[in-house]
Amino acid sequence: MTEDISTGIPEPEGAANLIETDYEIGQDNIETRVGPFGLDIHNPVFLISGLTVVAFTFLTLAFQSSVAPLFDAMRGWLTANLDWFFILSGNVFVLVCLALIITPLGNVRIGGKEAEPDYSYFGWFAMLFAAGMGIGLMFFGVLEPVYHMAFSEPIGVPSPFDADGNLIEENVAAAKAMGMAATIYHWGLHPWAIYAVVALSLALFAYNKGLPLTMRSVFYPIFGERIWGWPGHIIDILAVFATLFGLATSLGFGAQQANAGLEFVFGIPVSDTAQVVLILGITALALVSVIRGLDGGVKVLSEINMIIAGLLLGFVILAGPTLSIFSGIFNNSVEYLKEVVPLSMPFGREDDGFRQGWTSFYWAWWISWSPFVGMFIARVSRGRTVREFITCVLIIPTFVSVVWMTAFGGTAIDQVLTNVNSQVNQYVIISYSPELSLFGMLADLPFAAVTSFIAIVLVIVFFVTSSDSGSLVIDTITAGGKVDAPVAQRVFWCTFEGLVAIALLLGGGLGALQAMAVSTGLPFTIVLLLACYAIFKGLASEPR
Repeated sequence: MTEDISTGIPEPEGAANLIETDYEIGQDNIETRVGPFGLDIHNPVFLISGLTVVAFTFLTLAFQSSVAPLFDAMRGWLTANLDWFFILSGNVFVLVCLALIITPLGNVRIGGKEAEPDYSYFGWFAMLFAAGMGIGLMFFGVLEPVYHMAFSEPIGVPSPFDADGNLIEENVAAAKAMGMAATIYHWGLHPWAIYAVVALSLALFAYNKGLPLTMRSVFYPIFGERIWGWPGHIIDILAVFATLFGLATSLGFGAQQANAGLEFVFGIPVSDTAQVVLILGITALALVSVIRGLDGGVKVLSEINMIIAGLLLGFVILAGPTLSIFSGIFNNSVEYLKEVVPLSMPFGREDDGFRQGWTSFYWAWWISWSPFVGMFIARVSRGRTVREFITCVLIIPTFVSVVWMTAFGGTAIDQVLTNVNSQVNQYVIISYSPELSLFGMLADLPFAAVTSFIAIVLVIVFFVTSSDSGSLVIDTITAGGKVDAPVAQRVFWCTFEGLVAIALLLGGGLGALQAMAVSTGLPFTIVLLLACYAIFKGLASEPR
């Protein structure tokens, strides 16, 4: 018996398999056609998204002073009025992933019963982290735990400081615990559940159902063969915009932090010019990696990243409050599990600043990144069972985030509480210079110049891996699911990722970057909620 996944109704033996039939109907989407300038432009997704991105870039650069207030207003309205929607959606994605782990659907193997993994666990994990959260962990690893600890009253815990900045000892323990729990909430199960939903849906319909590796394929159980028409085009165009602007946000964070580090170590002033030069230089490096492809470029850089990040993490653990960090890994995990449900409630809480300024932005950012990270994870995850896939993509990265935040954030909190003149205190609590928070923490540890330089290198390499892997993903979407689209097309997307980041930085700074991430994340949230239904329909038709 075969089964039509669009209806779930078994077919008689010998009947045409609907997936194979529609694969033929959609064959035009996966045949490479090299057109003018070496671009494959027969797919409307490339033309529409490409022309829109080009127009957006030039208009933003031409009207920098006019667009900045627009971006700020747009982000403020979306996070203030739709925070409940983002938070509820994040909860749905976590519950879907947990259900897949504990139900028999978890026994399905991505790629079929005989498929074997393409990459070792080390190579797989390296690419997960390099694509998933590298720049974010570097930028927020010190900033967010200290910020939430110092300004914890909105989250329901008294501040450890009085109005004059003096320490209130009886409030310290609760403020530290809540600061770490709130941080891990933003970097734990919820973001990785978003990535897992997209990655699993793409991998399932590409490797098990024989459909192109693109977002439209996920909706075959819902739209049937209409995915080859405009419903599918619209889904893929939304995926391109979400990916591009989510990636631009991360590149903007990376450029600001790298520039701040260069000033901290070498005295190179922080300026728009320096950040533009950084983005151009790193985009050039990403182009080299993109041309080399997944195994020759992205995989090698990802493994280098993981080694450097591991060395920096080990140094902070040894040079910082080592015993406190090790005990904090357990204690912070417990606090996170205790607070994750209250923090996930979208209603009945008074912490508007936390929900709107932090959580709803984060969730929109993760969702806008999800086509990029999800497709990248899907491409490197063939051969894993659904249970193995979800566990590794959801649970293990959450634990690593706990370790990272405990080491970097815990060390910074210790510096703030024991030395009122610490540089972290200056950069996070007094003057709020978030891009300098990591370097402020490293400045109070031994070998500050060396570790700060290593941190700059790590930010840049994360920057490159995000740009090159993002380019490969956008290229795949706009080429109708092909993984071997023309090189000129990869170059086009890699170049315009950098130009969009430059345009947004010059047209409104971080506020503009965040505004576009939230704006593109909103419609794509609806796409992902529908994808959850498609996953269950698709898995139900698979042999287990």
